[in-house]
Amino acid sequence: MGLWQVVTFPFRLVFNIITFPFRIVYRFHKFLNTEPDERPLADVFVDLTSNNDTRQMLWDQIEALRMHILRAVVVLSIAVIAAFWVAQDVMEFLAIPVEGLEKLQAIQVTEEIGVFMRVSMTVGIAVAFPYIALEAWLFAAPGLRPREKKFGLVGIPFATLLFLTGMAFTYYVMLPTALPFLGSFTEIAQFWSAREYFTFVTGLMIWIGVFFEFPLVIFVLSSMGLVQPKFLAEQWRLAVVIIAILAAAVTPTIDPVNMGLVMLPMILLYFISIGLSYIAYAGRKRENAGDEVDADGEPAG
Repeated sequence: MGLWQVVTFPFRLVFNIITFPFRIVYRFHKFLNTEPDERPLADVFVDLTSNNDTRQMLWDQIEALRMHILRAVVVLSIAVIAAFWVAQDVMEFLAIPVEGLEKLQAIQVTEEIGVFMRVSMTVGIAVAFPYIALEAWLFAAPGLRPREKKFGLVGIPFATLLFLTGMAFTYYVMLPTALPFLGSFTEIAQFWSAREYFTFVTGLMIWIGVFFEFPLVIFVLSSMGLVQPKFLAEQWRLAVVIIAILAAAVTPTIDPVNMGLVMLPMILLYFISIGLSYIAYAGRKRENAGDEVDADGEPAG
């Protein structure tokens, strides 16, 4: 038997190498089309107090979440370290609205390294965003239905595109209007520090990038049945108020012009979200109707 294992080892090795991609594709296809075990959330909380298996399941989920976060942090760290090689160029690019880095000044001893690290972190987040979104999807996917898994997976590149679009909107639209206002509000001479400027720019880019994810989040939640488009349409006035509060919190100035520049795309994104919610909710209703047909053997109604 041992001799047979030795003789056939090269053939088995070649076979496993050749079939490995096909096995991965098969497992992934099976994972995408596996129905989750649906249990009411209230029952899960009740079982936590009396059922050891439920408590073990909860700890398994926490451990899985820890591993997903750990992998995301590792990839983010690698992306940030890799960004060290381009951080100087990115700093020069971000300083174009103030006519270059030479127009900024470092007041504190550690200010330059702090700015360098902050810009590297921003670049690292932008680069690692697709993988971070993938880890979030991998954690949530076991509890999703096949249609929801596929929508979530397809949504990762769209989420990345929306995030980068939000960052570009901040740089190309908001900064050219915000900075002149900030620099001409009074007659005080402007000598901006590098730390304050890059904190302002990178923070605004990250937040606006996150806000641009709103339509996709609403679409996913609607496809899961957690959000109804009718509710979003009826509560648009409340949504505008909340958007105004968020815009006031994110916008570093108190003038209505810059606040309006933040509010306008957010309101537009909200109404786009309502349309996407109707599309996702209609698809969910069709899928549920199809499930009833499969279960009963005849159309429902």
